[in-house]
Amino acid sequence: MIESSGWAFWRGTLALIIGSFMVFANVYVTQPLLPMIAQTFAISELQASSSFTITTLTLGLSLLIYGPLSDALGRKKIMVVTLFGVTLTTFALSFVSDYSSLIVLRGLQGFFLAGLPAIAVAYLGDEYTPHAMAVAVGLYISGNTIGGIGGRLIGGFIGEWQGPSAAFMVMSVVSMVCFTLFWVLLPNSRNFHAKPFLIGDFITNVTLHLRSPVLLMCYLIGGFNFFIFINQYSYITFVLEDAPYSLSAKYVSLLFLTYLSGTVGSAFSGKLAAYISQPKIMTIGTGILMLGSLITLYPSLIAIIVGLFINCFGFFLCHSTTSGFVSKNAKQAKASASSLYLVFYYLGASVGGFYLDPFWQLGGWSSVVLGSWLVLGGVLVLTVVLSKYHQRNTGMPHDGSIFLPYK
Repeated sequence: MIESSGWAFWRGTLALIIGSFMVFANVYVTQPLLPMIAQTFAISELQASSSFTITTLTLGLSLLIYGPLSDALGRKKIMVVTLFGVTLTTFALSFVSDYSSLIVLRGLQGFFLAGLPAIAVAYLGDEYTPHAMAVAVGLYISGNTIGGIGGRLIGGFIGEWQGPSAAFMVMSVVSMVCFTLFWVLLPNSRNFHAKPFLIGDFITNVTLHLRSPVLLMCYLIGGFNFFIFINQYSYITFVLEDAPYSLSAKYVSLLFLTYLSGTVGSAFSGKLAAYISQPKIMTIGTGILMLGSLITLYPSLIAIIVGLFINCFGFFLCHSTTSGFVSKNAKQAKASASSLYLVFYYLGASVGGFYLDPFWQLGGWSSVVLGSWLVLGGVLVLTVVLSKYHQRNTGMPHDGSIFLPYK
């Protein structure tokens, strides 16, 4: 087993950070390009947004496949194959000349992008000691945020300079470098033991998770919060590239640096859990997300930026708490319970644009915020219900360290 020191630890951890960066850079590279994509292909805002949401849709649906598949075929092999698939589809995207090809390739890309997120933690569980795994997971997750920001910056800066095709070409070169480093650096599996994929066990575990009131409420909280949060970013790009702000794509891409407050929110959630229960943290996080959305209504670029910083803090405060709460409350098959949470999470991202688009068409950004509040208000109620349910089952309303009502 790999300890939390020495070259093997840093090789493996660095490989997963690089892989995580590559995955999330490719997921989000199109987001600052949406107005440009709409103009290039003469399509609506909703159709342009679909170049992003189709990827999160196929990514989310594929997450449940790769975990059980890796149990049978091995971890590193599948991660290497899927990352290579990501590289090829990104390269192919640089040559698209019509909207249909763009959507097909982005959908296929999402299928490949799911490989690493679905398997990485399982690989760490196989190969690392518990202490080393705890350290590595924290570092690996940091690659998610850096990749999301990096992909948006590449899309915004290169896209404005040379157009969407050039942005995809640069992203494919970056992906090839990341893929090569990942393949070379990641240690081969030494403690993996193959087991057959049994569809019956898979269905039983998923059914068990969906029948758990606590897990189902967590899935809905995470899914509907991301449903609103990520799609707000898609529509705000159209706001900021239009008058009176008239920001270019590269400056709009800088807006995604507001995600850095999400890193703070994720870290803060663990400290806050020592004082109050996790469901109450979800309530606080959702309330902060609603507050940030409201602040963006003030017609000022500074107000919008401040509102988005607040949004990110609140969203990631809730998301990181909810994700951890799922793992702690799963009766069994914790990996599939966490994967199912991510399925709801990415499905929310995929369909949220369809919900917000009528609000956008009706009254622009102010209507988008209204539509956001309608959903987030329902999520807020759900967090309160979960908090009361958790309190009743644990009898520990103030101790955030007790999370296991079903164990």
